[in-house]
Amino acid sequence: MSEVAIRAEGLSKRYRIGSAEESHETLVGGLMSLFSQPAKNLRSLSRLAKFEGDEDDADDVIWALRDVTFDVKEGEVIGIIGRNGAGKSTLLKILTRITRPTRGRAIIRGSVQSLLEVGTGFHKELTGRENVFLNGAVLGMPAREIRRKFDEIVDFSGVEKFIDTPVKRYSTGMRVRLAFSVAAHLEPEVLLVDEVLSVGDEEFQRKCLGKMDEVAGRGRTVLFVSHNLQSVTRLCQRALLLSGGHVVMDAPAHETVAEYLSAGAGGTAERVWEDHEEAPGGDVVRLRAVRIVKDTGEISDAIDTREGFRMEMEYEVVRPGHDLRMNFTVWNHEEGVVAFSVFDLDKEWRERRRPEGRYRTSARVPGNLLGDGMFTVDASLALRAGAVQYSEKSAVAFQVIDPLDGETARGDWGGQIPGVVRPKLDWTTEYEPAPHAESAVASEEAGS
Repeated sequence: MSEVAIRAEGLSKRYRIGSAEESHETLVGGLMSLFSQPAKNLRSLSRLAKFEGDEDDADDVIWALRDVTFDVKEGEVIGIIGRNGAGKSTLLKILTRITRPTRGRAIIRGSVQSLLEVGTGFHKELTGRENVFLNGAVLGMPAREIRRKFDEIVDFSGVEKFIDTPVKRYSTGMRVRLAFSVAAHLEPEVLLVDEVLSVGDEEFQRKCLGKMDEVAGRGRTVLFVSHNLQSVTRLCQRALLLSGGHVVMDAPAHETVAEYLSAGAGGTAERVWEDHEEAPGGDVVRLRAVRIVKDTGEISDAIDTREGFRMEMEYEVVRPGHDLRMNFTVWNHEEGVVAFSVFDLDKEWRERRRPEGRYRTSARVPGNLLGDGMFTVDASLALRAGAVQYSEKSAVAFQVIDPLDGETARGDWGGQIPGVVRPKLDWTTEYEPAPHAESAVASEEAGS
């Protein structure tokens, strides 16, 4: 059995928010109040940090965390997801001892390093080289270790041409890349990461994710807070979903992400235009709705990569007598590339002039086609003569989730798989043994 590396027991954090004070019509009035009522002002300030036993549910008291309990075993990579304000960053601040909990306790075994704010310890007047040593020291890396890893750190950051230039002349992206590169080459037993993989350009983000893969592969314990759900499902075996300071789900990462999305965190699986005048379109056709629909009939923005689903387009023909051409274009959000584009091939309506009325056209995407990630869908319609009636960019969005259970196209491979399309293919292997191999097999069978 693996030892527990992180244990949180009933962690709670309470804050008091400021209440409205008496307003003054003039600056002079405000200053007079400030100096004439020092005792009242002092009491107001001290009250923000002082609590009585019966004030837990007062109107001016909020709980950033409440009764959060979980264990993380050595070598586990755990994701923490939730909306803004759910308590994710507060939890990490308690675990890193930046903030004391109001109640409960946290136990961490082993050396700990946190990536809560990339760039802490950088000095703009110093060169990149000097800042590598300074930042490494701030993060707890011995000087001899920094010297040993210096070339690797600089190469990873991609700023080697400017390493002896003062950091104040760096662009924001260059500073971020160098700072993350230093932090990424630490070797703690427990690593706490708070949304730092969203820094830099897309190419550097992929390098960051690759580095996190490497860290996880070396058996380190990682607690990873992120809004990048694709990264969570790929890097983490398990994930916690926080909502209102509570842990509402603790399950395999793909299940937790699916719950988060299906609970309306994204809310992007359907768009409806109720008002005819506001609906996109021309003088012949108006777009009324676009949806992502599972084979079960459920509208959802969380799709298991093994499941098929339909892209639906609902539209209204307001002027009859035209042939129509419908199109869906599916984009991979992270890569910014087209996954595929499809046109309506329904033979029943392909070359028929449409009468007035409401129509629903759908295209089914089979399971085991798309790789995991976030996708957006453009919906467009044109007349056969070529006049575009509408072209709605990013009309809906959905997340494809790979459950990492060995039944998908990735098999038992847990690392990154490039490409937006991931079909599950039939594999066959033919074998013709060498003569000495046949003899060895025969001898083994005879001996048994």
